[in-house]
Amino acid sequence: MIKQIEFPSRNEYPIYAEMYMKLVTKDGTLIQQLKSSLERTKALINDLPKDKLNYRYAKNKWSIKEVLVHIMDDERIYGYRALCFARNDKTNLPGFEQEAYNYNSDSAERSIENIMAEYEALRLSTIALFNGLSDTSLMRIGIANGNPASARALGYHILGHELHHIKIMEDVYLKNT
Repeated sequence: MIKQIEFPSRNEYPIYAEMYMKLVTKDGTLIQQLKSSLERTKALINDLPKDKLNYRYAKNKWSIKEVLVHIMDDERIYGYRALCFARNDKTNLPGFEQEAYNYNSDSAERSIENIMAEYEALRLSTIALFNGLSDTSLMRIGIANGNPASARALGYHILGHELHHIKIMEDVYLKNT
């Protein structure tokens, strides 16, 4: 059975997350949207020529492979935060430095098959996590990087963050190649 997870109230996520939240459908279908996004991203990447995967549309911009690994890093971190909040862990969780993560990801040395296998496994794990959380757990609030958020809001953040980067890939990276 696929759980319905209602879209969070505005007070359940920090203001910076609004850019991601506005990209998702707000009808409670988080799990279905995560599944659809998985398939859409896989199709997009599978249709790309291998020589485009290390493409950068400008100096100091991330390659497509780096963006994919960044999406996974963010999903892992926000999934962990959601688990902590759902379990009512009151620890103020730290932020993370995405540029350092990217610099040390070694994305260029990884095959796209390796990256996509990790992406699919991670997404299926994220889906299982959110599908298994109780309604009470999803409503619990925690603090990460000084910002309060509910567990369910972090699920929507994961989805919106990916949609944001896929849109940039389609609008900027792939139109300039």
